[in-house]
Amino acid sequence: MKKILVLNGPNLNLLGKREPSIYGNHGFDSYFKELKEKFSEVELHYYQSNVEGEMINKLHEVGFAYDGVVLNAAAYTHTSVAIADAIKAIETPVIEVHISNVYSRESFRHKSYIAPNVKGIITGFGLQSYDLAIQSFL
Repeated sequence: MKKILVLNGPNLNLLGKREPSIYGNHGFDSYFKELKEKFSEVELHYYQSNVEGEMINKLHEVGFAYDGVVLNAAAYTHTSVAIADAIKAIETPVIEVHISNVYSRESFRHKSYIAPNVKGIITGFGLQSYDLAIQSFL
């Protein structure tokens, strides 16, 4: 059974409440339950943190044992060399996901520091971006 981690960064704990016109009105905890049901043949794990160092620690923890990481680093995508370095240092492949189309938003969101170190990027498909990323590992 494949082991995949869904790792969400800052402010994604507010999904369903935060800017629903951009991020929708569906909370992530209930969506994750749907993912677990849909991908019952996969051992799915979920971790969310608003703290950059905690995200790096989680990448280090799973980065040599899991089959994939679905990462929405949120704002850290555009600022964190440290998360980029953590991805580069591990063996587990990472897919970068974004709920919104970051290229249709503010220009500072057009630069991803983690993109050069990931297997691929999925952006702009709402919560379905996570579904598509999981499918890419199967």
